[in-house]
Amino acid sequence: MRFTVLIPARMSSSRLPNKPLADLAGIPMVVRVAQRSAMSQASRVVIAAEDDEIVSVAKQYGIEAIKTGNAHTSGTDRLAEAARLLQLPDDEIIVNVQGDEPFIEPELVNETAKLLTADLTFFMGTAAHPITDTADFFNPNVVKVVTALNDLGVSRAIYFSRAPIPFPRDAMNQNTTEDRDAQIGVLAKAKALGFRHIGIYSYRNQALQQFASWLPSRLETSEALEQLRVIEKGLFIGLHLTPSLPAPGIDTFADLERARALLVN
Repeated sequence: MRFTVLIPARMSSSRLPNKPLADLAGIPMVVRVAQRSAMSQASRVVIAAEDDEIVSVAKQYGIEAIKTGNAHTSGTDRLAEAARLLQLPDDEIIVNVQGDEPFIEPELVNETAKLLTADLTFFMGTAAHPITDTADFFNPNVVKVVTALNDLGVSRAIYFSRAPIPFPRDAMNQNTTEDRDAQIGVLAKAKALGFRHIGIYSYRNQALQQFASWLPSRLETSEALEQLRVIEKGLFIGLHLTPSLPAPGIDTFADLERARALLVN
């Protein structure tokens, strides 16, 4: 299987300015992401950057990088342009690894790419893991996904939401908060609180270009979840279910400090 990893990066993060070049034990964050991605089976790893500085730094570390436009509203749009600039073939599998995931597991990258060969009806692929923490289940910043098995025994996504889905009706109907929390705790231990979405994506280049050409959909706008654009088109998203919780990405300065501590220790 051949696939290319593309990593979107831009300096103008609102919560952590200059995030891609944040120092992590002497190496810029986006460089660490690329280095981890290169440990996968990818035939090529390319940073798609909005800024000349990112491109320059990447090249200093021997990492391929390409300059894209600065008017993109999403990382997906940036990757679609990068794929065109790189003249990737229509059937090339592209894995979108976020530029703030310096601890990305190479095997997770591989498995997300493989979804597109496991079932040729999948428009795109992504990943998820079981939710075992009640707070995560009710946290709107934790994206949940409801899954099903296709005829080949491969998981696919039915719906993504920031709401707690599937909703544990019986647990929520308990008379007291203590009873409810206890029941939800049982569900969590049984891994019955559903799955948490992991923000990694795979698509063939032709599908990526098509996706980027569509206007945002109604559900996508409501939930602020770009992948719902595909669901609303009636297309299938393959889902790799991993038992382990990936290391968190970096969105804030506090996240950055935790990542630095992990690397030191």
